[in-house]
Amino acid sequence: MNTAKARVRDGYYNNYQQREEFITEQAEKAPIIEGYFFKENLMKEMAIRKLNMTLCTILGFLVVVAFVSYYFEMSNEITLNTLSRQVTTLNDENAELQNHLDRLKSFNNVDSKMAQQNLLQKAAKVIEVPAIASNVSLEKKKDLTSTVDWSIGY
Repeated sequence: MNTAKARVRDGYYNNYQQREEFITEQAEKAPIIEGYFFKENLMKEMAIRKLNMTLCTILGFLVVVAFVSYYFEMSNEITLNTLSRQVTTLNDENAELQNHLDRLKSFNNVDSKMAQQNLLQKAAKVIEVPAIASNVSLEKKKDLTSTVDWSIGY
């Protein structure tokens, strides 16, 4: 019985081998698809793939560096804007204080000039003059002076 099974299997393998040979012969004689097909170069494709991955990694790293530097640049710009506003406010306050100081200096200059000229001294002697009778009547004039504080020397 064992010999019968072996013969059947032997025939099976021989038949299978003949069928494969027939298929390969037919494929070599007349290909199923006709046309020009590019031959694959696996080493070249692997090298290109590695180069592309390296370039993508470098590009990704540079994009991250650009985002980080942009963040720091924006934070510095915000700080500079804040400082600029503070400087502008201080300059306005300094201008107001300078005007006030100039006004006080002008009053001080007037006071010192008046002290040098001795214009505000009391009379040392009072002179009496006899009254003169006159027929001329004096009209009251309107006061045209303004109430503005004038300062001399500025």
